[in-house]
Amino acid sequence: MSAASPAAVAALRPVAEADFPTRWAHFRLLGFEHQGESALAVRLGDLTARPPLVRIHSQCLTGDVFGSLRCDCRQQLELALEAIAGEGAGLLIYEDKEGRGIGLMNKLRAYALQDAGADTVEANQQLGLAADARAYALPAAILHSLGVRQVRLLTNNPDKVAALERAGIAVTERVPCQPEALSPHARKYLQTKRAKLGHLR
Repeated sequence: MSAASPAAVAALRPVAEADFPTRWAHFRLLGFEHQGESALAVRLGDLTARPPLVRIHSQCLTGDVFGSLRCDCRQQLELALEAIAGEGAGLLIYEDKEGRGIGLMNKLRAYALQDAGADTVEANQQLGLAADARAYALPAAILHSLGVRQVRLLTNNPDKVAALERAGIAVTERVPCQPEALSPHARKYLQTKRAKLGHLR
């Protein structure tokens, strides 16, 4: 089954929509549920006039909320919102996929293993978990539901590109998501993702 089969799109349940003023732009915030998962879509402008700039962002409580220096998640989130605002149109899909899908408590366990010398991939493996447990069925279903068939994807992760393409969403351009002025902790984290998970620059 493709990541966004007709059954998967039909299972998508819009929950609510509201105005969402931010320091970057005045967005619309849409909530979705799909087979036990949930996601937010931060929307701006017309998504169909041309392939919109789209970011699929996985929840990172430690980075997005508390400003952790172990990753670049908060910087990527802010970069994406600023870029979408600058274009006047686009979409950021915020998935409930803490720790590349392993959950918050397992992420904390992985942090403890990293403190003992493991890298981000080895820590997940030592816990008996996938290095990356995400599949992106929900973001693909959201894009289909909004009538978006082509995107310019703001990502360094080739798995996101491949997942959308399999779901019938054409990625016309991969736009690098590269924050500046990263901490030494975050640089090491990104080096591991490039070396072991195939992430791009």
